[in-house]
Amino acid sequence: MKKAEQIRVIKGLMAHLDADTNVDAGGQMRNPVESYTCAERAQREWQEFFQGYPQLLGLSVDLPEPGSFFTSEDLGKPILCTRDKEGQFRAFLNVCRHRGTVVEHERRGKKHLFSCPFHAWGYSAGGELIAVPKEAHFGQVDKSCHNLVALPAVERHGLLWVSAQPDGHFDIDDLLGELGPELAEWQLQDAEHKWETTYSTEMNWKLAIDTFGETYHFGALHKDTLAPVLYGNCQMYDTYNRNHRMVLCNRSIDLLRDLPQQQWHVLKAGLPVYYIFPNVQLIMGQGGPTMVRVYPRGANPHRSYSAITFYTHNGMQAAAWPVDTSEQTSGVQALDRAQGFASVIEAEDYWAAASSHKGALSGAQEYVLFGRNEPALHHYHNTYRQALQLPQLALET
Repeated sequence: MKKAEQIRVIKGLMAHLDADTNVDAGGQMRNPVESYTCAERAQREWQEFFQGYPQLLGLSVDLPEPGSFFTSEDLGKPILCTRDKEGQFRAFLNVCRHRGTVVEHERRGKKHLFSCPFHAWGYSAGGELIAVPKEAHFGQVDKSCHNLVALPAVERHGLLWVSAQPDGHFDIDDLLGELGPELAEWQLQDAEHKWETTYSTEMNWKLAIDTFGETYHFGALHKDTLAPVLYGNCQMYDTYNRNHRMVLCNRSIDLLRDLPQQQWHVLKAGLPVYYIFPNVQLIMGQGGPTMVRVYPRGANPHRSYSAITFYTHNGMQAAAWPVDTSEQTSGVQALDRAQGFASVIEAEDYWAAASSHKGALSGAQEYVLFGRNEPALHHYHNTYRQALQLPQLALET
């Protein structure tokens, strides 16, 4: 984040604290409960957002060197992501062209030959079929016609994007807009994969997204966990096409008031949280980035899960990630911090969201209410509705 933007954001947070104000959407908004429970809507979401829209599956450092790979079934298909021998990011349907068996079953690792467990047909990291055992017995195979089926894959700003459709196409620069250059400034390519976990929950996937859309709940839900570290109900908020950026207010912001502005850094004052449409939160903590990817269980509106990945940042001397000796923790401490934050998401945020889903199914109300201090929820649900060509939710002033 550029220095001038950091100073603007920090000044804004300080002004909110001093005046006891918050970002203001200009009114309240009612969101129909059916958006969380409707089976027909869930089917449309699955097709539009998780089959037809480019998906962020990881950071560049998830493929740190040629031969690195990871697999995914988050989009309802077995997908193999690799870095080929030239260092290019590639993605394929993880399906053998012989009998359709899933080729690679490991979650991540390094290989230069992916061998199908059924008959040992072998594929390179570039997806080429390079080995057919006993080909004289099997019959001649035109290997060039039996490569792994490639998926559109783009690496940009240290992020890895994939389309689940082989004939899909997308323009990441257009989708990110002005957010793209800012993401590049975080030097995400220098991060290091640390730990990952997955939480399955009986709730609609959008309720998980909603928990990251406001800090109004910090004083109640997080009173013993996040509230001692972050001021609740105080943030700066900006939108970028369908994406947005929230900067939460760190209580250490008060230490900056007596320092020259050129010594200010946004990570000393706040916690930047980027929402990347339609289902990703990218959180920039002082120890490194955290990525939360939220998925429905196919077209089921009542089940979802979140894949949460924690990274540490190697380039701590870089301007994007300021050095603080108190933050130069050991690997064990970094893991403890990651697991502690994950437990807050599971035990507090997702517990409350799952409770909201029970409420949605109870028939107690026809809509949920978004406050004027929750602009991210306004923006998220209206851009979501716009993508599905649904009427916009009205602002009630």
